[in-house]
Amino acid sequence: MKDIAEVRLWGEQVGALLYNEDNGVTTFEYARDWIANGVSVSPVHLPNRPGRFTFPGLPHETLKGLPGAYADTLPDDFGNAVIDAWLVRNGLDKADFNPLDRLLYTGTRGMGALEYHPVLSNRQSQAVVDVHIDLLVELAQRVLDHRAGLKVSLDGNGDHRDAMTEIFQVGTSAGGARPKAVIAVNEDRTRVLSGQKDAPSGFHHYLLKFDGVRERSNTSEVFGDPQGYGRMEYAYYLMAVEAGITMMPSELLIEGDRAHFMTKRFDRDGNRKRHYQSLCAIDHADYKKPGLYSYEQLFSVARQLRLPRADAVEIYRRMIFNVISRNQDDHTKNFGFVLDSPNAGWRLAPAFDVAFSYKPDSYWVDSHQMTLNGKREDFTREDLLTVAEQVRGLRDEAPQLIEQCINAVGRWREFAETASVDTDLAEWIQQNLRLRL
Repeated sequence: MKDIAEVRLWGEQVGALLYNEDNGVTTFEYARDWIANGVSVSPVHLPNRPGRFTFPGLPHETLKGLPGAYADTLPDDFGNAVIDAWLVRNGLDKADFNPLDRLLYTGTRGMGALEYHPVLSNRQSQAVVDVHIDLLVELAQRVLDHRAGLKVSLDGNGDHRDAMTEIFQVGTSAGGARPKAVIAVNEDRTRVLSGQKDAPSGFHHYLLKFDGVRERSNTSEVFGDPQGYGRMEYAYYLMAVEAGITMMPSELLIEGDRAHFMTKRFDRDGNRKRHYQSLCAIDHADYKKPGLYSYEQLFSVARQLRLPRADAVEIYRRMIFNVISRNQDDHTKNFGFVLDSPNAGWRLAPAFDVAFSYKPDSYWVDSHQMTLNGKREDFTREDLLTVAEQVRGLRDEAPQLIEQCINAVGRWREFAETASVDTDLAEWIQQNLRLRL
């Protein structure tokens, strides 16, 4: 449909993307005025300089022919399911909707601060819209059922029609496999608004993960999780904070018998957007290839971005926590970096998607997605200490950091009780923690 898009950041033109229909590859070029300000949107592979950038050799399944910096804005599994439902509802053919069209559909609503013009989307209203969580949950499930080939209606009447319109907006911009929505909530949690526009006074931007929405057609490891996952993720949030890991304030939003996990957005400071790049984007590190990337490479990127030592120590702390707590979904889209302004330096983004992720014989989470000291499993304390040598002076500090994480994870049952995690799930997790490193 569209073969060219303008990229903007903080209201300024960054450059343009040109889609080649013949080979499915998109080329990027910086605008002359943007080059003058000296800022790179993604320093490793898109240095701020004249010339065209194209990467035909990158895995198309992951990056869709785009430079990683922009593929990062593309919706992931659930977001694409929502867009596909929108295409069906509007009589459009998915085969004609290329990756650039999906960026333009996202428009100004994506995570981070990159924006794409001209916006192609579902009537991006300027109005402040109240969100009805129960209807969004129902319709998020309907979207997944439709994707799975089940015969469900994507229309409806009255509230259902309005809610379906809303989920086409709030459900596409957030990344990740699990069904989620971007929202704005007030201080006393009595109102929930769409998070697509500036939040009114007294409201804050949050990301909400739907509890109990799942793909019913098979045993997919990609989409939703059984009801109760939100409580488990909240318990892991409490445990990670106890271990000293930096996370955004998070809580549970109770709706009937569901408990939706809700976390404050780190890519928003009030209504100001912060530029974000995942590790996958910034280093073209394919997150769909478990074991292809390592924590040592993550430390290398941190050095290239000139992150402060405190951020490198934080990376190490997260690595330890992931190992001990069995958060094995530690792929390259679950680490990232933020840039506050053209004059700021890059920083490590707060941790997110911190949860128990282990399933025997699973392609994705039978072992860790990223390696450390050449391993994806069967770690020893010496493995952790060896990786500490990536940071000057850290090997001496590492034993204390390891013990802090072990002590925090050792309190799992306490955090599970606080979050009212299902008893059987809590016990399964307890049996699989690595507390003897």
